[in-house]
Parts: sequence; C-alpha cells; structure tokens
Amino acid sequence: MNRILIIDDEEQIRNILRIYLVKEGYEVTEAEDGEEGLKIFYEKPFDLILLDVMLPKKDGWSILREIKKYTKTPVIMLTARDEIEDEIFGFEIGADDYITKPFNNKVLLARIKALLKKTNMLIESSIEIGELIINDSSHYVANLTGEIDLAPKEYELLMYLIKNNRIALSREKLLNEVWGYDFYGDDRTIDAHIKNLRKKIGKKAIKTVRGIGYKLDL
Repeated sequence: MNRILIIDDEEQIRNILRIYLVKEGYEVTEAEDGEEGLKIFYEKPFDLILLDVMLPKKDGWSILREIKKYTKTPVIMLTARDEIEDEIFGFEIGADDYITKPFNNKVLLARIKALLKKTNMLIESSIEIGELIINDSSHYVANLTGEIDLAPKEYELLMYLIKNNRIALSREKLLNEVWGYDFYGDDRTIDAHIKNLRKKIGKKAIKTVRGIGYKLDL
C-alpha cells in the first residue's frame, strides 16, 4: 500500500483528499502546518507528498527544498496561486508536479498514479547485500522478515555504510558525509541513528570499532 503525506492548512481540503485517497487504496497521513509536516516526514518514509505552498510556521517552498535534500520522494505542489512564475520556481527547486486549487480529484489521482508508476519502474537501482534488499529510487528497504521503515537520515546513513561496507568509519566522517560539513550536531547524533539502525536491520550488521567509530559488516 502506497503511503501519502498531505501537508495543507485547510482542513476541508485534507478531509476531501483523505477520504478520496483512502477509498482508492492509499494510506494517508495529514499535517496542518509546515513544522508538523516536516516532523512527520522525518519519522517515517512516504511514497508521495502533497504539499501546499502557503503554510503557517514553515512555507511549502522551504519544506520542498529540505525534502529534496534528503530524499527522491515525489512531491506534488498544491496552491491557490496560478502564477506561471510560481510554477517554474517550484520545478526549479525540485517539485515533481504542480496543481492549482480548486482541482479535479480525478485529475489529481491520475497525476499521483503517474508519479508512483514512474518511481516504481526504476527497479534498476535495486541492491542486495547480506539479507537486505534495497531500491535506491523508492528508498524501499526489506529483509527476510519484510519491509523495514527507515527515517530519511537513517536511510542515508545506511546507504553510506553500504557504499563503505567493511570499512571502519569515524563518527566525524559519518557526520560530515551524511549530515554535511555545516551541521552542528555531535557524536550523539551518530550514536542515536546507529542504535536505531541496529534495531531495524539487526544488531550484528553494524559493528563498533573501538577508538574509531562504526563499520557495516555484511
């Protein structure tokens, strides 16, 4: 079942979309402002995001930039503005589609299906390592027991460990490569994410290298 996150401050629109999409077989999660939307986005993976441009607390453009910084999840922008400049700007910073309000539910559904189909067809990026099966296009991760839900940063960290399988990596190296040189976190950020990854993919998969950091051993 595909998972869709709706970030829109208009309750009526969220309700209409939720009812319609659930009826079509999608799992729907809602957020009423930008900050809540990003918080939910970081908590679990989604297959597609419907994102309003004008939002309280954090606007849609800022959210789009952040989402696209960490994931390839398709994003359809929703807006009451029909300015061509807005549409061009949205595509330039990573929007996958753009639809103005009021919109036809059938048209929106067709666009959702088209984007999900495009994403699901990108199977050439599948990776099998140890007991893990990963599709880097859809950020799908599974093992012998089924699909594994990873937050965006957990996924990024796992992919970096996979690319450096059996190589010892310092916490500083992981912070710089996964979070970026301008990130002001510390070693506890890495330790917390490693702990979560171990719970999800198996404790033996990631080993602690004393005096250095961690390494994946698959």
